[in-house]
Amino acid sequence: MSRFGATILDAEGLRLTAEEKRFFRQANPFGFILFARNIDTPDQVRALCDEMREAVGRDASVTIDQEGGRVQRLRGPTWRDWLPPLEHVTVAGEAAAEAMYLRYRLIAAELRALGIDSNCAPLVDVAGPATHEFLKNRCYGFDPASVARIGRAVADALLRGGVLPVLKHIPGHGRAVVDSHHDLPVVSAPVDALEQVDFAPFRALNDLPMGMTAHLVYDAVDDRPATTSPVMMQMIRDQIGFDGLVMTDDISMKALRGSLAQIAQDALAAGCDVILHCNGSLDARREVAEAAGQMDALAQRRAEAALAQRKTPDEVDIPALEAKLGTLIGGSGNA
Repeated sequence: MSRFGATILDAEGLRLTAEEKRFFRQANPFGFILFARNIDTPDQVRALCDEMREAVGRDASVTIDQEGGRVQRLRGPTWRDWLPPLEHVTVAGEAAAEAMYLRYRLIAAELRALGIDSNCAPLVDVAGPATHEFLKNRCYGFDPASVARIGRAVADALLRGGVLPVLKHIPGHGRAVVDSHHDLPVVSAPVDALEQVDFAPFRALNDLPMGMTAHLVYDAVDDRPATTSPVMMQMIRDQIGFDGLVMTDDISMKALRGSLAQIAQDALAAGCDVILHCNGSLDARREVAEAAGQMDALAQRRAEAALAQRKTPDEVDIPALEAKLGTLIGGSGNA
């Protein structure tokens, strides 16, 4: 198998342009990611996924952010709308893990029906009193044990639905008090506190096929953002024990400084396997793809191992799942 390009890339609109098709054929990205601008009707989304895979000549992974709540690219009335995860967990109480399993099994069914085979979830950042609002209601709770338990339920639901989960944001974003889309969070907490709280859910889920980095600095570890820190990436591999495919969070986020090419090269040099770049021009995507080049042998191995975990979804009774979820949380489960 030829080496994948060390990138996950997006598209501008509802269908690929001829220029995008040529670019993707040349760059051969590991996979693709969809946003709201790429979503209209079920038939259109299926056709776009087909075009992406045809452009690279293989069954490439197509991912999406379908957490529910504020972060969901598929929305009503065509698809289900969901409460923010933290609200869903709160309403479900002691049945939170089961309720979130049902929620994400339904999400998996919607994704697979469209040709989408990966989801950027579970999010196992541990929320705290000062967690920034961009993240807080996307979290599953305030203690690492319950967050890990719910995160496992989410991952199991996606895998059984034929969708690869992406664990995020490694090694933990919950202490951030600024939005990394706009600024670089700097966390001042001792390593033992990070180990006991922030890192713990990621260690519990270190067997998942793919993970996404956090753009923040842990000043007790390094003065560089985790995404571009060799020290932090070594901790992710050794202390957290995550040997799956590590993708960056979107490198166009303002938390990271420098040119896209430099950020991409720094992240790969630090130990990331693949660069996620979103919401840029075609020229920006070309810059990132050229800088990232092809995956190295170890990243390729991890990529192939992740793809090998894709499976045909288990048969499931959707109305029964919906009814059970409604019973657990006293309603439909939707926003």
